[in-house]
Amino acid sequence: MKIKSIIPLLVAALLVGFTTESFKKEQLKYPHVRTAYEEKWTLVKEKLAKAGVDTSHFELFIRVFKQEAKLEVWAKSNSVTSYKLVETYAICQSSGILGPKRKQGDGQVPEGFYQVKSFNPQSEFYLALGVSYPNKSDLIKGDQTDPGGDIMIHGNCVTIGCMPLTDDKIKEVYIMALEARNKGQQVIPIHIFPTKLNSKGIAYLKSITTDVAKIKFWTNLQQGYTYFEANKLLPEITVNKSGDYVVN
Repeated sequence: MKIKSIIPLLVAALLVGFTTESFKKEQLKYPHVRTAYEEKWTLVKEKLAKAGVDTSHFELFIRVFKQEAKLEVWAKSNSVTSYKLVETYAICQSSGILGPKRKQGDGQVPEGFYQVKSFNPQSEFYLALGVSYPNKSDLIKGDQTDPGGDIMIHGNCVTIGCMPLTDDKIKEVYIMALEARNKGQQVIPIHIFPTKLNSKGIAYLKSITTDVAKIKFWTNLQQGYTYFEANKLLPEITVNKSGDYVVN
């Protein structure tokens, strides 16, 4: 889903020109961000603290399951290595079917390993976190002319290929990501899966399609899912020349 791109580049970009604290200061110039902090920051701090996370200095990880229509937010204090589940949010609308996004206009929500690429404090969908689709794998496996783009986690509960939450819940996710970014987390990972890729999930996926390429893709994704499930640590993921993910 396309998001208006009229916001200043200094606000949209994650990695350009911001040092610690200045990113949050810039974001707070926007009414929706101020409202999110006024309404939700106390609650967010309570949720982080309940998970044993140092609210003054933490890192974030977002995980999405399409079949379950759930978005999980995980976090860890900078002083520890393993992540704790902070909250699970309902994705309130969906489009497409299970399987990766491969081209512009297919209505698909991507599947794979991504990161937050932008913060939009004045999105037409209330607040929006940009997803780094297409990644290197998508560019190899997807449509070579136009694989699509403009994939977001946003509010307003409407979608064509995005992951919408209610405005009430995007406030929480947005300011958690903003706080993590503001304290120095340059890369906030987003893992998007068709479903929970345990043995039961893989069996279900094999039962709904005979598409060999799709099953192979899901089995490839399973490696990253399994690593995090076993260790509560983020795997190091690269992409080979065939566009397959390699989990180190």
